[in-house]
Amino acid sequence: MIIVNFKTYPQASGENAVKLAKIIKEVSDESGVEIIACPQAVDLRNVVEILPNSTWAQHVDNQERGRATGWFPAEIAKEAGATGVLLNHSEHQLTTGELMESLNSSKELGLKTLIFAGSTDEIKAASLLGPDYVSYEPPELVGSTTDTVATAKPDVIEKASTIAKNYNIPLIVGAGVHSVNDVVTSLKLGASGIAVATDVAKAENPKKELTELVEGFNN
Repeated sequence: MIIVNFKTYPQASGENAVKLAKIIKEVSDESGVEIIACPQAVDLRNVVEILPNSTWAQHVDNQERGRATGWFPAEIAKEAGATGVLLNHSEHQLTTGELMESLNSSKELGLKTLIFAGSTDEIKAASLLGPDYVSYEPPELVGSTTDTVATAKPDVIEKASTIAKNYNIPLIVGAGVHSVNDVVTSLKLGASGIAVATDVAKAENPKKELTELVEGFNN
């Protein structure tokens, strides 16, 4: 599995979000590798039209619809067609209470859930909550175009994988992932997939970058 986070990059919003979604569908169909698109909230519906089973929201709030100005309830994500949600990204961290509430409301709606964590302790805490996936992303490497979790934190990936497996939860690895070697290393260390953003969403040739990452699943 590859998670592609569009963040709020202009290169991955509006018409560009649609173009990137079409690339994701094309590469996924050609390779057989599951690729999940995580667009900005405003682009959810348009991306869902292209990837109806592989579009997740970047975040949801545990708020009921109605008097929730400025919030993004899980019901809205579900209604827009999202099939999953990212929670607790290092750029949008939640308190334990907020995380539990958002996780539970998402699960009640049948949305797949992935919780981000920045350490092995956080991986264990996240796994205890019972999401569908946990993702190890050291915050200091998020968005890096030079350093990568696969080369900087291989020992932590292996430990995180062991912890996640104890709870029968697949581990996704991210932060600076940008090469075939990063993918191969992460998978060998026990990860089930990778999460990327900058390398694909801001790439001059997103299809080339995504195709190269997919090759790591064939080694």
